[in-house]
Amino acid sequence: MLLRLPELPDGPARRRFRYWRRTRPFWAGTLLVLGGTELLVIPLSPVTVLVSLGLGGLAALGIGLALIVAGLFLWFLPSARHYVSVNALILSVLSFAATNLGGFLVGMALGIAGSAMGFGWTPRGNRTLAVALPVVLLVTASIAPTAGRAEAAARPPARASASASASAAAVPPSVAASRFAPHGFAFAGVADIPTAEGPLKVIVLRMRAASLSDYRLTTRDGKGGEAHQLALSAGSLELRGDVTLYLTRFRGCLEGLVCLTFSPDALPPPPVIPPFVFMTGVTAEQALVTADTITADGLVLRALPGV
Repeated sequence: MLLRLPELPDGPARRRFRYWRRTRPFWAGTLLVLGGTELLVIPLSPVTVLVSLGLGGLAALGIGLALIVAGLFLWFLPSARHYVSVNALILSVLSFAATNLGGFLVGMALGIAGSAMGFGWTPRGNRTLAVALPVVLLVTASIAPTAGRAEAAARPPARASASASASAAAVPPSVAASRFAPHGFAFAGVADIPTAEGPLKVIVLRMRAASLSDYRLTTRDGKGGEAHQLALSAGSLELRGDVTLYLTRFRGCLEGLVCLTFSPDALPPPPVIPPFVFMTGVTAEQALVTADTITADGLVLRALPGV
């Protein structure tokens, strides 16, 4: 004998809610609200050991609140779903580096799934895109680091040996740019490169291409690393081909919103960065850079006084 539970009465209020829910990306907004809440709960919880980068707790509060607001926008302003979903996706990915590994991956996964569902939602018709997008994004995020390592292992030996044999300055030059826009950006790990004073520990970033605006490079001597020698500047710098950056320090503001600092001893950036992400106010200590082609617009080289 089967026991049948009584059904809730289908009253006017329930019908109005059902109609309201079906005319907007309701479940996408729900996932964003849940993801933002999870990011908020982690730094406010009594957990004594948190993996964070810099002001990780404050970043978690900011990104968590932003995802909750994005979810509310999907509920009450569905016409702006594409713009809101793209920005929510960026914040969700950035939460990995800025906020306790994206709320130990849970908040980041909820944010990515909600953003994809919101972007693919349509008022009527086929909803396959809204369901498939989060699955594709999550699978891509899990496969990309392995694929990146396999691609790095498959690089020609001549190129690898050339990079390994290149000697960097003992005191890396300081680099600044108002905007840094990478393409195919991926974190390749931490390595030691040779210098005249011994190995130098660097973070390795690889990409297909990169554009830098208001590029400025200043070399420094070995006397404490403060005395300047030469200054190089360019209105724009374009790196193309197999681009690899070897940096002892890297700081910038993602999308001009979340400012982060990376170093070989700090939490690395996410394995894969979406192609539409850019950074502003970039400063770095650049030990070495390799690329197939480097093009500079308005290049100026001058000696600095006081050496």
